[in-house]
Amino acid sequence: MCQDCGCSIARHDPLLKTGHSHTNGSHSRHDQNLASNPQLNDKTTLSVIHKILDKNDIEAQHNRDHFEAKGITAFNLMSSPGSGKTTLLEHLHQYTDLKYAVIEGDLETSRDADRLKAKGINAYQIQTGAACHLDAFMVHSALHHIDLDTIDICFVENVGNLVCPASYDVGTHKNIVLLSVPEGDDKIEKYPVMFRRADLVLITKSDLMPHFDFSIEESRKQLQKLNPNVELIEISVKQPESLEKVVQWLNNNVGVTG
Repeated sequence: MCQDCGCSIARHDPLLKTGHSHTNGSHSRHDQNLASNPQLNDKTTLSVIHKILDKNDIEAQHNRDHFEAKGITAFNLMSSPGSGKTTLLEHLHQYTDLKYAVIEGDLETSRDADRLKAKGINAYQIQTGAACHLDAFMVHSALHHIDLDTIDICFVENVGNLVCPASYDVGTHKNIVLLSVPEGDDKIEKYPVMFRRADLVLITKSDLMPHFDFSIEESRKQLQKLNPNVELIEISVKQPESLEKVVQWLNNNVGVTG
């Protein structure tokens, strides 16, 4: 799918000096080293990809306009499969008075949306088919199925993938990236684009720390190199006080749309 959608060559290291930037929560686009991707030597391919991304960026801003007109702050949740995005959203409502809805992204099934609905949480499922990420058009379509007048927050739970979702602005204001203890602390350096995009990193399943070779100190060190301004919180749904820290972060960031 990456060859079709262009996400493999679309957005690159925001620390590079070339390229142009986008405001309101989206991120910089930069040229990749031509030698590392032969597709970038083809001007026609590159032109098509840029047109796709430009259209996506326009739609993303349209989504943000929708959210802001309703006084909603939107958060993009990204992680690999099984890191605990849906589990977090299932439990979070117990610890906050903030009302939220969820746009769910998966290749197939409505399992995650069904889990949230069972908890009384407004959720809408997007089935992407072969697509490895959500884009702004998918999210816009889903907004017509969400009652925006009744919520403070809209979470976009992206397709489980530590690569492609980081490349597409979907119209949210902040990015939350989850990394579970069983995945290992090496994933931060292995997938730097995702973690550079993050405003908050949640280390999930932290109750398993004694049973895995996972160093929270090493995680902090890697994050500091990649993204000095990012916040890191260790959480476990079995430790309610850890979710209260997430709620505090949300309280501090609701209404922050720049």
